[in-house]
Amino acid sequence: MNIPERIAALRGEMKKEGIDLYLIPSTDYHQSEYVGEYFRERQFISGFTGSAGTVAVTSARAGLWTDGRYFLQAEQQLEGSGIELFRMGEPGVDTLEAFAEKTLPDGGVIGFDGRTIGITDGRNWERIAGKKNGHVRYQCSLIDRIWSDRPRLPDAKAFLLDEKYSGESTAQKLSRVREKMREYHADIHLLSSLDDIAWLLNIRGGDIAYCPLVLAYLILNQDSAVLFTDADKFGSEIRELFEKNRIFLRPYGEIGEALNALSGGQRILLDPERVNYTLLQSIPENVEIVERENPEVLMKSTKNDVEAANIRNAHLKDAAAHIRFMRWLKENIGKTEITEISASDRLEQFRAEQEGYLGPSFAPISAYAEHGAIVHYSADQKSNAVLRPGKMLLTDTGGHYMEGSTDITRTVALGEIPMREKEDFTLVLRAMLRLMNTVFLYGCTGASLDCIAREVFWEKRVNFNHGTGHGVGYLMNIHEAPINFRWKEGKFPAAVLEKNMVITDEPGIYIAGSHGIRTENELLVCEDETNEYGRFMHFEPLTFVPVDLDAVLPEQMAETEREMLNRYHAQVYEKISPLLTEEECAWLKEYTRPV
Repeated sequence: MNIPERIAALRGEMKKEGIDLYLIPSTDYHQSEYVGEYFRERQFISGFTGSAGTVAVTSARAGLWTDGRYFLQAEQQLEGSGIELFRMGEPGVDTLEAFAEKTLPDGGVIGFDGRTIGITDGRNWERIAGKKNGHVRYQCSLIDRIWSDRPRLPDAKAFLLDEKYSGESTAQKLSRVREKMREYHADIHLLSSLDDIAWLLNIRGGDIAYCPLVLAYLILNQDSAVLFTDADKFGSEIRELFEKNRIFLRPYGEIGEALNALSGGQRILLDPERVNYTLLQSIPENVEIVERENPEVLMKSTKNDVEAANIRNAHLKDAAAHIRFMRWLKENIGKTEITEISASDRLEQFRAEQEGYLGPSFAPISAYAEHGAIVHYSADQKSNAVLRPGKMLLTDTGGHYMEGSTDITRTVALGEIPMREKEDFTLVLRAMLRLMNTVFLYGCTGASLDCIAREVFWEKRVNFNHGTGHGVGYLMNIHEAPINFRWKEGKFPAAVLEKNMVITDEPGIYIAGSHGIRTENELLVCEDETNEYGRFMHFEPLTFVPVDLDAVLPEQMAETEREMLNRYHAQVYEKISPLLTEEECAWLKEYTRPV
C-alpha cells in the first residue's frame, strides 16, 4: 500500500472500533528516541523518517507534528501523502492538543497503543477526551492490523561492558539505586528505559538502531531483580553476572502480568516520562506509586573518572579517522566522482580501521550544498548529490567505540566558496568557540549558558531553530538526558552541569535552497577553581578535528576568538599528530596553522 492507502486502511479500523482520533507517535514501548524496525509505526503510516514527530488521524484529516529540525525534510517526504505538516512552535500553528480539542466530537474517543504513549501524555489525552465527555482507548494497536509485513522483534546478542570500561560494577550501581529507593520509601523500582537498564546492569546489545541496547523491562527489589527480555540474548558471562547479583530472567511479554500480580500496600518507584501508559494501567490500585525521575538518569549522565578517561581516548581515535577523511575529501574533490553517500561511506571506512570501533552512533548526515539546510537530512539513492567544487559538505556523524561514543559535525569547503558562505561559516565558528571557552559558576544549567553561543547570532538578528547542545551517553544513546544547551526551558527545568558530564556544542545556520553550516564539538564539564566568589567550572574539548580554515574569515573574528581558534588548533595538532603518518601530519600542520 502507498501512504494514502495506509491512511484509508487505518480509518477503516478506526471506524470498526468507534475511534474518532488515532495517535501514532515515534516511540517504541520504552519511550526511546531511536527505535528498531519493528516499532517504526509513524514512519510506516506517513513515510516521514525523522526521529521525532507524531501523526494524528481523524475521519477527515491527518497531520504530522514535528519540530524545527525536520520542517524541510517533512515537507518533502509528506508531499502527495494527504498528511498536513504542523510546524511545532511556529506562530499560528495549532499544537497537537489544540487540534484534538477542536476536532474531537462531543463524547468522542481518542485511540492509541498505550505501550507507545508515556504516562504523562496518556493522562493528558485522558484530560482532553474528558473535556469532550469522551474517553481514551489504549489497548488497540491498529497499525499492527494493517502492517502485513511488519518486521520481527529484534533478537541481537547482548554483551557485557567490562569494569575497565564502565568504571563501576553492577553490584555497586545496584547498591546506589537501592539507596535511592530507600530514600523514596519505595519497595520496588520499575525500569522501562533501555539506556537506564543497560547502564545499571553493565550490558549492551544490538536491538535498537544505532543504540547498543537490549530490549527489556526491569523490576528491581531490595534483594533481587527480574529482567523481562529474551533470555537467548545472553551468554554464560552475563548469566553468571546475573546469578551473582540475583537478577532473574522472564520473557519480555510477561511484564504486564508481573505488575498486575504486585501485592497491595507496596510502593513502586517509576518515572512517568519513561514508563508507558499501558504499564501504569497494569499496576493494581492498592499499590502506591512514587513518581520520580529515575535515579539512573543523573547517575549515568555524570561519568566517573574511568569513563571520562576512556571517552578522551575514543575521541582521539575518532579524530584521527575524521582528519584522514577531511584530507581525502580535500585532495580528491573534482578529480574523481564523490557523492554524499560515497563520502559518508569513506568516513565510515576510516572509523572502521580504528581499534575497538563498533559502528555508527546515529544515522550519518552527509549533506552537500542546499541539502545542508535540512537539519537532519538523510541522503538516499534519489537525493544522493554529486559533490562539486564551489560549495560545502556538512557531515554530522559519530561512532561507538568500547571507550565511548562520539558525535561530531564539520562543514568543509570544497574548493573556493562564495563570500556569503564564508561569512556564515565564521559566524557559526565564533559561536561554537565562545561557548566552548566559557567559565561559569557551579549551579549553571545549559539554559543559563546557551545565550553565550547565540549572542553573535542575535546581534545580527538571526537564529538557529534547534538546541545548541545535548548530553552524550557512554556507548549508549547519543542524545542523553538530562542536560542540554537551550535558550528556553522545556517541560522540566534543565539539570545543573556536573563534573564529568559530556555535552555537545553545535550552533548552526541554515539557508534554504543554498547551504547549511554546523560546527560541533563535544565538551567535558570540569572543575575550575574555588575562591571567595564561588566554585567555578569550565569545559574541556573532547573533539580534536580542525575547523576548515579555507572557509574562515579571520578579519570577522575578535582577537580573543582568533586566540581561541589558534589555541584549539594547537591542541588538535599536539594530540592527533602522533596517530598520523608523516604525510598526514604535514597536511594537518597546514590546517591547524595560526590565523
